[in-house]
Amino acid sequence: MTDTPGPQPAADPTGFGPDAYGDLGKAMGIEFLEASPERVVGRMPVKGNTQPYGLLHGGASCVLAESIGSTGAVLHAGPGRIAVGIEINATHHRSATGGHVTGVATRTHGGRTLATYDIVITDDEDRRICTARLTCMLRDAPEG
Repeated sequence: MTDTPGPQPAADPTGFGPDAYGDLGKAMGIEFLEASPERVVGRMPVKGNTQPYGLLHGGASCVLAESIGSTGAVLHAGPGRIAVGIEINATHHRSATGGHVTGVATRTHGGRTLATYDIVITDDEDRRICTARLTCMLRDAPEG
């Protein structure tokens, strides 16, 4: 955990254990703060996730958005099912140069085969950095 003030994650709000973050999520420092099928909250540091000008990389915002949206989708899908992102779009409103960004994914559609989440990413001063939408296909988990 960092010394940066702000929301602190529960021990494991996803219920997925160490696999909740995946290799990319771990490398980017993503932390889940809250997780349910309806709403997932996660954050990541700006430091280490910047482009050459020292600004938060737009791709990093997309990784945070897809990570938290996909987590909501798999929680919606339920046991024995998986979620696979099939479409993401993002609008980058302003830059971030330090601290953390926090994403809130809110389910807008939850069916048997598709789930869609609206994601708002803000900085430590609650200014909107990015707005994204993610749609995931829901499938039965592969056997084995």
